[in-house]
Amino acid sequence: MKHFEVLSKQQKIKNLILFLLFAIFALLQLNDLDGELWFSIYLIVSLLCLYNTFKAIPKSILILSIIALMTYSAFHFSLFIDYLNTENKEEIFGEMVYDKPYLEGTREFIGLLLAAFGIMYQIKIRKLK
Repeated sequence: MKHFEVLSKQQKIKNLILFLLFAIFALLQLNDLDGELWFSIYLIVSLLCLYNTFKAIPKSILILSIIALMTYSAFHFSLFIDYLNTENKEEIFGEMVYDKPYLEGTREFIGLLLAAFGIMYQIKIRKLK
């Protein structure tokens, strides 16, 4: 039987912050055109952080989640490169402009990477003893 390391109080606090952060990300997606998709992605990540705070999630589920997030982020990578090649980097913080799809694509790419890193943290804190 595998024994998982019990999380420290500091790890639990960090995980609860991640849960709240991704839950807020999820709620902020509700006004978007494809909000259901992004709400679901961020909600799942937030719930994984919350659940893993109290009970270990199998590493295989976490790895599959990371693979799914990274695979989906690959579809946005070319838009991220387009953004990197622009001169006005501050546009990323402005309104969505339909003739600049790289803005939304870059935001989605970064969001998916943040979600993947949040789940990678779950693996890190639940190392096998």
